Amino acid sequence: MKLLQLRYIWEISKNNFNISATAEKLSTSQPGISKHVRQLEDELGVEIFERKGKQLIQATPTGAELIKYAGSILSDVTNIKNIALDYQDTSRGSLVLATTHTQARYVLPSIIKKFISLYPHIKLNIRQGTPSQIAKMAANREVDIAIATEAMELFENLVMLPCYRWNRSIIFPKSHPLNNEKRLTLDQIAEHPIVTYDFGFTGRSALDRAFATSELEPNIALTAVDTDVIKTYVRLGLGVGIIASLAYGDKNDSDLVARDASHLFDYSITKIGFCRSVNLRKYTYDFIEMFATHLDRNTVDTYVQNHGNALKIDYESLPTF
Repeated sequence: MKLLQLRYIWEISKNNFNISATAEKLSTSQPGISKHVRQLEDELGVEIFERKGKQLIQATPTGAELIKYAGSILSDVTNIKNIALDYQDTSRGSLVLATTHTQARYVLPSIIKKFISLYPHIKLNIRQGTPSQIAKMAANREVDIAIATEAMELFENLVMLPCYRWNRSIIFPKSHPLNNEKRLTLDQIAEHPIVTYDFGFTGRSALDRAFATSELEPNIALTAVDTDVIKTYVRLGLGVGIIASLAYGDKNDSDLVARDASHLFDYSITKIGFCRSVNLRKYTYDFIEMFATHLDRNTVDTYVQNHGNALKIDYESLPTF
């Protein structure tokens, strides 16, 4: 049994049992992967995957158990390497982040600038996706850190640390009728077409919940995953926008009016997550603390060791954007 064989069955399971996609991801050949999988099955005397012709369909019940342990072994190997690397040089390595457009565009730039100035030799990579994609990448250890508001609770093997809370603003051109209202209500907003985030993005669940609680049916005219796209269509007069307040800037958005909507919607909590079984590098701890200053190394370790039970956080005391 070889680590390479365990890597192959683990990656196959994470690529929808598609050997071609797995080979492309690992920069190797499809026949080579198939050969190693067969050799492992012969050695263990069990079939790890169900097949239809040459295609893999799914893991067998025994194979699913083996893949689970393979993932654990590979995680331990990564941890051993990380410990050794930190001993050799804490200033070199790589950090892969997965996050949404809103975080990448409006929250992370200053933090990343600070991080790079402290760790100029760390290779930093940012991947964008939907919240569910982001959480899945972290759970599968494809990225080191996931930052999102939605969907982080979908994977039990993720550590999820609350970073800050935020709310929304209603945006519209200065000529819009709502500009004559002093304090907006949900009823007033529901009278107009709405441009906001796609379902599953950037606290959208809190928005939908507020309208449902008030028994209102919002006219969602257009949705997008990108705040800048929402602003563009608001400028075109397609509707009023509902965006994260942190995504509005007086300098760049001076042609739009932004009204605070924190009295209309519940606050949302942005969280930072990583796979529970992974041993974090020193610079990863530092990045987490840069992103959320209350999450120092001791707090993070306490949270991981106690599965969150020992970390009592007053959500109202979190930084607010």
